[in-house]
Amino acid sequence: MDSAAERLAAERDRTLQRLSDLTQDFESVVSASRDTNADDEHDPEGATIAFERSQIAALARDARKRLDEVESALSRLHDATYGLCETCGGPIAQDRLEARPAARACIRCAT
Repeated sequence: MDSAAERLAAERDRTLQRLSDLTQDFESVVSASRDTNADDEHDPEGATIAFERSQIAALARDARKRLDEVESALSRLHDATYGLCETCGGPIAQDRLEARPAARACIRCAT
């Protein structure tokens, strides 16, 4: 399971970096919008700025969810339940765990 721990740690690091980058992007868009017309309805760039903020916020939510999934998988690894399907209790195929290290279900139960 050392390779699982390494994969999960690497995934956590990538996700934390992604979340940090998205947070910086969001702050940049918000900061840039302070210098523009606040009337999105009449400003041709207003809709674009609002869309960008919304898009970045959605990506950040996805990154936080992914981080929660990875943290949960690390907890399962620590509890010796990593690699067991949470639905049927059977083993999750190694290929699936390599592709999706935070997988909670075997392929049969996931579909």
